[in-house]
Amino acid sequence: MHKQRKMESPVDTLPVDKSKRNTLTTIAKGVALGTSILHAPYVFARNKLTLRVLGTHVTLQEPLRQRAMSDLGIDIKFEPKGSPGVLQRGLLAPESFDIYEQWSNSIRPLWRNGSIQPIETKRIAQWDEINSLCKTGKVTPSAKYGAGDAPFKIVNIQKDGTLGSEQTGQVSFLPYVHNVDSFGYNTIEIDKGIAYKTESWGWLLDRKYRGKVGIINDPTIGLFDLALAADASGMLKFADIGNITTNELDRLFDLLIDLKHQQHFGGFWNSVPESVDFMRTGRVNIESMFSPAVSSLNGQNVPVTFAAPKEGYRGWHGVMCLSSRSQGRRKDMAYEYMNWWLSGWPGAFIARQGYYISNPQRSSSYLEQSEWDYWYNGKPAGQPLKGPDGNISVQRGQVRSGGSYTDRFSNVAVWNTAMPTYDYTLQKWYEFISCLLYTSDAADERSS
Repeated sequence: MHKQRKMESPVDTLPVDKSKRNTLTTIAKGVALGTSILHAPYVFARNKLTLRVLGTHVTLQEPLRQRAMSDLGIDIKFEPKGSPGVLQRGLLAPESFDIYEQWSNSIRPLWRNGSIQPIETKRIAQWDEINSLCKTGKVTPSAKYGAGDAPFKIVNIQKDGTLGSEQTGQVSFLPYVHNVDSFGYNTIEIDKGIAYKTESWGWLLDRKYRGKVGIINDPTIGLFDLALAADASGMLKFADIGNITTNELDRLFDLLIDLKHQQHFGGFWNSVPESVDFMRTGRVNIESMFSPAVSSLNGQNVPVTFAAPKEGYRGWHGVMCLSSRSQGRRKDMAYEYMNWWLSGWPGAFIARQGYYISNPQRSSSYLEQSEWDYWYNGKPAGQPLKGPDGNISVQRGQVRSGGSYTDRFSNVAVWNTAMPTYDYTLQKWYEFISCLLYTSDAADERSS
């Protein structure tokens, strides 16, 4: 354990969505019907409630569950799914979970749908420690806000029930895990680029990588990866990449469908483990990627670099939400769990997979100095560093792609966003994905 250090760089009424019916219909068509929708099937003995946490594989990891149960003395059930399945459950069955964990682009649909309830900041013990990213939108005065739904624009519940930037003591989500995303590439197959100078989103659409490109199957994440790629390559330009119009979407998807017919894409992944398999097996050489997948692959001696695109990152902020159906003891347990996430140890755990926590100073005492310097300060690793799985994921002398926390969050091109064209985006995305079923010689793609 180390003495806490300073980072070197500064770092009621729910509105009804009138388009809810259309949104839910589109999602239901687009997500595999095999996704089970639970309707409170559990029967608990008195005082033996289990906290039900719905989310993705990114944070719903067994070591975190075991540690939380030990520290809090409560039973916890994790239900990890791919991003589309998590959002579908969140919209259709809020009674089936107590805590929802995903990305900030899910907040507008969840809030409009009445699936989540306000979180009282006075019940979050470390609220004052949460850094400026979600409070003012910038880690330094010179940082870019980034296009789209920067978290500070949607975290606070306004007096009229909308989401906005004025702090009111009620928030739509607990700011906790966050990062910037881009793409990963295998440096055996693709020459290593230079961060912020030669690495580019345009690589995803470069014809020389045809057949070996993987994309996340998510209409509010994969869409931006591909829009950034189209823009960077000069194939298309957008007036506001955080608010793409229907006409611009039509042109983008015409381009993407044409590329699919040319067998440009090697597959579309639905979860972090699947993205790891895509790269490990050689199915792809370059793909949309999250930091834990890069950490895992490096720990398996697959030399994957996480790009720092010269155009800027796609930023995301993890959201921990309280189900609108959570009341009484379940609600109290949910607050206990939310507070636990800001208690220090969880933030250190996820730092080792390349993610940040919103109150990093509390986690610093749970990290070795060499870990803190590498993950947060962008310094060369003073010794080999292990990932959460116990494997060496960072070699001595290695420098984190993109540099320090401040460097990375000063270069956000766009945030994951549910745009005003959200419903139309869903329709176009699922048309794009389903057309894979009808292309020739695409047996591998059909299986995805």
